[in-house]
Amino acid sequence: MTESAGVGAVAGAGAHIGLIGLGVMGQNLVLNMARNGYRVAVFNRTTSVVQDFMAGPARGVDNIIGATSIEQLVSALATPRRIMLMVKAGSAVDAVIAQLEPYLNAGDIIIDGGNSLFKDTARRAAALEAKGLRYLGVGVSGGEEGALKGPSIMPGGSRDAWEAVSSLLTDIAAKAPSGEPCCAYLGPGGAGHFVKMVHNGVEYVDMQLIAETYFFMRETLGMDVRQMQQLFAQWNQGELESYLIEITAEILGKTDAATGKPMVDMIMDRAGQKGTGKWTAQEALDLGAAAPTMAEAVFARAMSAARDERCAAAAQLPGPKPESVGGHGVSADDLKQALYAAKICAYAQGFELMKLASREYGWELDLGGIALLWRGGCIIRAQFLERIKEAYTRNPQLDNLILDPYFRQVVVGGQEAWRRVVAAAAQTGIPVPALSSSLAYYDSYRRCQLPANLIQAQRDYFGAHTYERVDAPGWFHTDWLVDGDVVSSEPV
Repeated sequence: MTESAGVGAVAGAGAHIGLIGLGVMGQNLVLNMARNGYRVAVFNRTTSVVQDFMAGPARGVDNIIGATSIEQLVSALATPRRIMLMVKAGSAVDAVIAQLEPYLNAGDIIIDGGNSLFKDTARRAAALEAKGLRYLGVGVSGGEEGALKGPSIMPGGSRDAWEAVSSLLTDIAAKAPSGEPCCAYLGPGGAGHFVKMVHNGVEYVDMQLIAETYFFMRETLGMDVRQMQQLFAQWNQGELESYLIEITAEILGKTDAATGKPMVDMIMDRAGQKGTGKWTAQEALDLGAAAPTMAEAVFARAMSAARDERCAAAAQLPGPKPESVGGHGVSADDLKQALYAAKICAYAQGFELMKLASREYGWELDLGGIALLWRGGCIIRAQFLERIKEAYTRNPQLDNLILDPYFRQVVVGGQEAWRRVVAAAAQTGIPVPALSSSLAYYDSYRRCQLPANLIQAQRDYFGAHTYERVDAPGWFHTDWLVDGDVVSSEPV
């Protein structure tokens, strides 16, 4: 290839797309686009970042143009202009859009590829479309490697805008084993960013379940790091095959050069978060979706962050003393079955949330199609996503993923092992909030009778909130201070 155009060299305008925000993700997406034959103009608020990129990763790539201002970036683009933002979610997105607007014309397209809250995306889309501009909120998953080699891409917003950029986005997206691009239009407004948000919520759960399994292996089964590494590598050859299981095995096989100890043992047990898992849990609460394991995964990170407080409490709060190492009769195969069953229930919660959101916001999400988008490029890519697609192909109106014959068989068949794991964890004082929450979700969903009748009676007692009876239609209220006095009320 010939030398790339230097910063400010915008002669020969007509780039296919502009990109603003040259963090690692942004840089790798630009290189991905260029590799796929697209001419890309780039800009970053700190212009030295543009200079470093052009002199470093982009050196020798002749279809990347560096710009020193928003105006110069826009002038380098073919019309209608297509500009992708890879900036921090929140006010920074609004600020960049405000800077762009004076230089754009009707029909131009802005693509937000960051982790924006879907409600912000819907607001921006409506405001910009009222001005004649087109807007897409695009979830991009896969981390640095995915951005470079092909991420999972989840677009939502203007269908007209999608049609104008669909070739570019599908070209740079990951490809599933079948060759299909992991990219498809999801719906209007904030649909794309909502699906990406749920992806991240599921990612939180998946990671937490794996971490709890590792902790149980270490603390209750007494396995060393080498044994755990071998077991995770073995599991990655079967139904648990996934990116996260794969990298877990690789992590456990890494030795710290400075100490000669396993690298994982040298890492502080404080997990960070950027907010998308929290948003998922909040949206589940807003929509009335039962997604307890997603919330537990977020709470587990919050608890991990309080390390100093935990360490102080550890000296004062004793737990059970295990009779002996050995896991109370729990085998490695029990752990495998428990992890798989809990994972299925966690995904069921995520797909239930998307189903309710689709109804609430009028998106008509294709749940099976979303499973296909996650087969490649993204962090939660896994073999069993094919099974999810098959489940929704068999029954597009499936009430819950665990009612599909395949998943029902796995969860029902694995529940005894799952219960042994959760019980042993409780007996030995090992916290497994996600494993146990998924089991409680399963047990709640499979019960016709739950104790909510008592809760409703309590609500009626102190607040006259009324209740439904099992033997008559309508709503009723009891004067709880007078035995047997039941007074009918109007439906609410």
